[in-house]
Amino acid sequence: QVQPVESGGGLVQAGGSLRLSCTASGGTFTTYIMGWFRQAPGKAREFVAAITWSGVSTTYADSVKGRFTISRDNAKNTVYLQMNTLTPEDTAVYYCAASAGYRLVKTENEYSYWGQGTQVTVSS
Repeated sequence: QVQPVESGGGLVQAGGSLRLSCTASGGTFTTYIMGWFRQAPGKAREFVAAITWSGVSTTYADSVKGRFTISRDNAKNTVYLQMNTLTPEDTAVYYCAASAGYRLVKTENEYSYWGQGTQVTVSS
């Protein structure tokens, strides 16, 4: 089974950018759909973006479409989330997750393996 580990979080000013990375150990990385979720203080965890094993297909939450880009490098067992034009509403703990399914999915229960999360804080 794959074990994701996130990195790259931090503090950034509104309008700035950050790139999150998620490196997965164990399992066969290329067989997994990879997704990013986030959880803001006092709110439920929500879907952000997902990418197929090939990297050809992606899907995004409406709130990040046009600002965030998900990508993956299968040679490095790593998935990325490039976040641009950040706003304070993007402040959250960001989680990387892996799904053994065959479709791009946006629901938490479709993802079996989760990282510990990385904090992203956007100051106004």
